Amino acid sequence: MEKEREMPGRHGGSDRIFNLLKELLEIPGPSGQEEAVRVWLRERWRGRMAEWHEDPIGNIVCRVGGSGPKLLVQAHMDEIGFVVRYITDKGFLMLDTAQGPRRMSPDRRYMIGQVAQIVGRHGIVAEGIFATASGHTLTQPQLDKPHLDFNDFFVDIGAKSRMEVEERGVHVGAGVIWSWPVRRFGTRIAGKAMDDRMLLAIMDLLLDDLDRHALQYDLWYGATVQEEGGVHGAKAMAHLYDFDLAIALDVGLVGDVPTVEEKEYATHLGGGPTLVHKDAGIHYDRRLLWRLADVAKANNIPFQHGVYANYGSDAHAFMDHGIPAVLIGTPTRYTHTATEMVEESDVTATVNLLRAFATMPPAQ
Repeated sequence: MEKEREMPGRHGGSDRIFNLLKELLEIPGPSGQEEAVRVWLRERWRGRMAEWHEDPIGNIVCRVGGSGPKLLVQAHMDEIGFVVRYITDKGFLMLDTAQGPRRMSPDRRYMIGQVAQIVGRHGIVAEGIFATASGHTLTQPQLDKPHLDFNDFFVDIGAKSRMEVEERGVHVGAGVIWSWPVRRFGTRIAGKAMDDRMLLAIMDLLLDDLDRHALQYDLWYGATVQEEGGVHGAKAMAHLYDFDLAIALDVGLVGDVPTVEEKEYATHLGGGPTLVHKDAGIHYDRRLLWRLADVAKANNIPFQHGVYANYGSDAHAFMDHGIPAVLIGTPTRYTHTATEMVEESDVTATVNLLRAFATMPPAQ
């Protein structure tokens, strides 16, 4: 049965990985509105866990099993998005970023022309398009402007008035996310919310394949809220729970496209998971990082070394609470867009590395 699940799809990839990613990526879950992702994880994981906890702010913490040092493997539930900040009299939605300050966020560069989904109190309530003035209507000052700010674009849901918008369940504070169908390109898969659903998928695949009797650690899973806006869920998790070590999973940066120089990021799709030494905020635990490298080499699992700029992860929170932590970045192109792209072999290699680490005796 397992061999059948791993058979390549008609486009050269694994149906098992593609179908799982498609299911997870299509769930709406902008920062602060992760409930639908939490429901999926609860239905998928709870019956297979030795313990299950959900904290007051929405984090999931669950025990897989095993004995030994208490190891947390963790990823975040939220995705990049926006929030409705104002509804015009004619029914257009003006936006704010769902993460970081409005005037600093770079996310506005990539959404024009994408389909938008509006996430209201009880889920998706409307669809529209991310739009701005274009073509013949542009003035010379608009043509000369180097980039858009948050007053230059909006979402058009086809409404004629503010009242019509509100009747559809759209309100100030509603989440706004991209809606882009997951697509396969050979052995590569592109879609929105790879950050960080692809890593939740990796945890799900590991759960399927893991021999729990072989565990050398007391293995726990964590799924956090609001990573994108300041690792708030991880801060609460690190405060409430005691772990001996933590592995944070997130998208990995790559330099394998024409407009990014290799000297900035020597990592690439197909090179295996990246062990991150440092990012914009912290040096990760060296002993844990080199232990992962040794395990990868011993098991012939491809991996890469990385140093990231303009980047942070939930591992910061665990380090700040005295828990040795490391970041594994699974290589991803076009991060923080609707078309984040991953290579299936990197997904598989990340699963294999986590399984090998969890089933090898801890270093003395």
